Amino acid sequence: MYVTKSTFFKTFSLFKQPMNELPQDFVSFTKNLFKDEYEDFISSLQEEVPVSIRINPDKILSSPPYSTIPWTKNGYYLPERPPFTFDPLFHAGTYYVQEASSMFPEQVFSTYIHEPVRMLDLCAAPGGKSSHALSLLPEGSLLVSNEVIRSRAQILTENLAKWGKENVIITNNDASHFNKLPGFFDVILVDAPCSGEGMFRKDPEAVRQWSPENVQLCAERQQRILADIWVSLKPGGLLIYSTCTYNTVENEENIKWLTSSFDAETLPVPTEKEWQVSTPFHPHCYRFFPHKTKGEGFALTVIRKTETEEKGKSLFLKKGKQLFKAPEQSKKSIQNPERFVFDELNQHIIAIPSDAYEAYQLLKKYLRIVEAGLSPGEIKGKDFIPSPALAFSINLNREAFPSVEIDWSTAIRYLKKEAIVLPPETPRGHVLLAYQHIPVGFVKNIGNRANNLYPQEWRIRSQYIPKEKVKIGR
Repeated sequence: MYVTKSTFFKTFSLFKQPMNELPQDFVSFTKNLFKDEYEDFISSLQEEVPVSIRINPDKILSSPPYSTIPWTKNGYYLPERPPFTFDPLFHAGTYYVQEASSMFPEQVFSTYIHEPVRMLDLCAAPGGKSSHALSLLPEGSLLVSNEVIRSRAQILTENLAKWGKENVIITNNDASHFNKLPGFFDVILVDAPCSGEGMFRKDPEAVRQWSPENVQLCAERQQRILADIWVSLKPGGLLIYSTCTYNTVENEENIKWLTSSFDAETLPVPTEKEWQVSTPFHPHCYRFFPHKTKGEGFALTVIRKTETEEKGKSLFLKKGKQLFKAPEQSKKSIQNPERFVFDELNQHIIAIPSDAYEAYQLLKKYLRIVEAGLSPGEIKGKDFIPSPALAFSINLNREAFPSVEIDWSTAIRYLKKEAIVLPPETPRGHVLLAYQHIPVGFVKNIGNRANNLYPQEWRIRSQYIPKEKVKIGR
């Protein structure tokens, strides 16, 4: 189920509906599903929603003072939900607000993915699992992060730009478009659109929209997605299938359909007893229930493609295409530019890791690419204009720009896209702003004022400002 960016910024109203206000069909199926545990399950829906974050290990090196999520290295439970909107470090990509159960795919990576891979996150917005994957994939890997709905693809682009990794390509395509790439991916994650039962206590709208007919519709759509994407998974490759729903129709029954329709087998994922992850209906379908684990409803299964030969047409790319010649300013703005191949995409300069360039060319041939690699900026006239994403990149060359350290109130004004005042000794030109030594964006200092270059669509829109500064994860 899609969770909008605004969901991360507000304090959720707790799900307090009495049991008799739940859809009767939902009550009936959950009674049958949980049996003796049903009353515990219903009680858990009245409890506060756990708040959790996952820190960016490329930007925060110290552990925050919170209790850890046991199935992930960098996940933490917060004691309460703060106003994340007003923490500049949130906007700088030092951590991601993510539901704890959804961090479980890390166990799949640590168990099965040890060499560089090409990975597809098919239903990626708003970016939680993609940003997590970028922190876990072996060096030399490439992530293709896809979202079919264009507006959500823009949110995905923002969140991944702020995460700061360069080995990612963001696409805006339907699942069926990927069958033009037979055997292209080693790993595919399908966090499928679902009926969202696991989100009931944080999203009352999910309760109102629930019906048996919608469950069946979701299951049929999930099967279409899996069938469309299957050809692009290489023989021996892994498909990670997950939902945030409880029913077996969208989980175990779909897994049974997939393994009976294609050459496929399910794989085990190691768990610890104290995690209380359940496998009640299939030995390899891992279930998170809110009355057992500290998190929301979640289900995950790993499937290996057991076919021995690739099917479909072979991919072919003509050689000898002249490469884009990048301006020197764009090369100087990033570290180790020799590691990248430069190109032009959507009228701005991009830098693709050299070992991913051929894959990028193939993807550009068959898919709609929204963003790719690292974006240094663009040339306007004789000027090099650094991109907003460059400020967040872990490959930013900070020596290429003068930098000014700003306080919390100045950072909030900047993130609201308001005018700010720089120290009088600040050099003219493009200046990098940093909060607690973490880059938050660029301004152009023209002497008597500084033009705020923070993107309009990324700005803080709320008129509320906390009395005290928000401090999380540092």
